Amino acid sequence: MKHPLPAQPRHIAVLRLSALGDVCNLVPTVRALQRQWPEARITWIIGKAEHSLLAGLSGVEFIVYDKASGFAGMRRLWRELSDTHFDVLLHMQQALRASVLSLGFKTGVRIGYDKARAKDAQHWFTHYQLAPHPRAHVLESFLDFARLLGVEDFTLEWNLPVPAEAIEEAAALTGDTPYLLISPCANPRLRNFRNWSAEGYAAVIEHAWTQYGLKTVLSGGGSTQEREMGERIVALSHAEAVIDAIGSTTLKGLLALIGRARAVIAPDSGPVHMANAMGTPVVGLFATTNPDRAAPYRWRDYVVNRYPDAVRTYLHREPDEIHWGQRVRHADAMTLIRIEDVIGQLDALLTRPNGRKQEDETDEA
Repeated sequence: MKHPLPAQPRHIAVLRLSALGDVCNLVPTVRALQRQWPEARITWIIGKAEHSLLAGLSGVEFIVYDKASGFAGMRRLWRELSDTHFDVLLHMQQALRASVLSLGFKTGVRIGYDKARAKDAQHWFTHYQLAPHPRAHVLESFLDFARLLGVEDFTLEWNLPVPAEAIEEAAALTGDTPYLLISPCANPRLRNFRNWSAEGYAAVIEHAWTQYGLKTVLSGGGSTQEREMGERIVALSHAEAVIDAIGSTTLKGLLALIGRARAVIAPDSGPVHMANAMGTPVVGLFATTNPDRAAPYRWRDYVVNRYPDAVRTYLHREPDEIHWGQRVRHADAMTLIRIEDVIGQLDALLTRPNGRKQEDETDEA
């Protein structure tokens, strides 16, 4: 039997395991829930890497599920929570693995996406579905969960914790030098064609150095693809203009680097959303994914958007003729982004009257 939605939930479960950008976009929903019900417990079931980024988030209890642990890890998690009853479960992960995981949690109210947004038959695993919200940004889709529960204040708030050791880690790399941060590579997954060219990045680095006296910090993970990209960019750039930090920072250290940067440039990947969360100006590079759905939310006006061109060129359709959020899986799509596009948006950010987003600015989603 389906239970009614709780008017004042005492214990809320949030199920979102991945990815780094998505969990950053989810934090304003958690903050909205906290403002509405400050006494409620919030337990977030989250992935391992994502937890390392958000660890210490105020007012949130984290339960970590390592996807590599498979079904055995699910059983361990179910045993750990066997005596816990949630007033409501917000099922925010559109994946069959997460839906199976959700079955082991004790709750009479499971909220998931509406059929148009759900994937992997998620609506079969939930009691309530969100109201339709066509063409919603990912951040807005998360806020829809709070909206269904009756939350009214949707002021965007993050306040991500950055520990002292992370700040020290960032300072050790950059000192007091003002810098631009470039994270050149998205997650190296199959047919994930989101990366721009080393030549393009080198040209932007040269512009930042000669026009603004800004060094560029290169960031990223330790994969072969990322290291090779970093090496190509460094080889094409003046040595004094680049600090290569690829593969040498923790996620908290990267968050600190992003927080101290004058601006960030990256493709559709975790760092653009980390910058958005930290209030750091960011130029997102988008051609294979739709920025209307996935751009850094507060900096959408500064996105380099070649997605419509990519849809027309490689899918031979108009953007309004395809499924919302459909990706352009073509290796050449990012070549549609021009160097002058990126430099133009960077100039627009760096010459803004306030320079950075002010701490007291708020947004209504």
